[in-house]
Amino acid sequence: MIAVAIDGPAGAGKSTIAKQAAQNLGFIYVDTGAIYRAVGLACLQQQVDVSDSKTVAELLKKMDIRIIFFNGEQHILLNDADVSDEIRTEKISMAASKVSAIPEVRSFLLELQRNFARTDNVIMDGRDIGTVVLPNAQVKIFLTASPEIRAKRRVAQLAEKGEQADYEQVLADIVKRDYSDSNREIAPLKPAETAIPVDTSSLTLEESVRKVTEMIKERIE
Repeated sequence: MIAVAIDGPAGAGKSTIAKQAAQNLGFIYVDTGAIYRAVGLACLQQQVDVSDSKTVAELLKKMDIRIIFFNGEQHILLNDADVSDEIRTEKISMAASKVSAIPEVRSFLLELQRNFARTDNVIMDGRDIGTVVLPNAQVKIFLTASPEIRAKRRVAQLAEKGEQADYEQVLADIVKRDYSDSNREIAPLKPAETAIPVDTSSLTLEESVRKVTEMIKERIE
C-alpha cells in the first residue's frame, strides 16, 4: 500500500488539493481534520467546554465516529448522523483545534486514521500525518500559503456559499489557529523531517493540484 501524508496549517487548501490529487491517482482520500471537527461538533451539541479535557474525554465514550465513502465522496457520520456539511463552520474549526490538543482525543482517533492506510492506497491530510499518524508514509508534503492569502481564499469560499465574512476577522482566526496548532504540547503542527515544502501563495488551485499530483507520481514510480 502507498501512503501520502499532506500536512499544513488551516486554510492552506490541503483538503481540496489532496482530494483532487487522490482522484487523479485513483487513491482513497482521507480528510482527518473532518474527524476532529466531528468531535468538536459533538462537544458543542452537548454543551461541553472544549477546553475541559476531562469532560471531553468522558464524552468520547458516547461518541461513534465513522467515515464512509458514497459515490467517491467522503462522509462523516457522528452517531449515525451525516454531519459532513454541519462541521464546515468557523466555530467548529476553532472547537476542532481545541479538542485536537487533548491526548485522549488523539489516541481515540489514531487507529481509525491508520486503518485506512492498511487497506488502501491513501492520501491523508491533516496537521500531524507525516510526523505521527503515518510516520512511514512514502511521500510527505507540507502545504502552506501566507496567512493573508489563506484568509482571502476562505472569505471567497464562504461567499460562494452565500455567506458573508469579515476579512480581518477571518485573518485573525487563522493566525490564532496557527499559533494554537503549532504550540500545542501533543503532536504540534510542524513539517516532518522528510516533508517536501509546497507554498501555494502564488499558485491557482489547478496549478497546486497539478504540482502536488506530479510530485507524488515522481516519488512513487
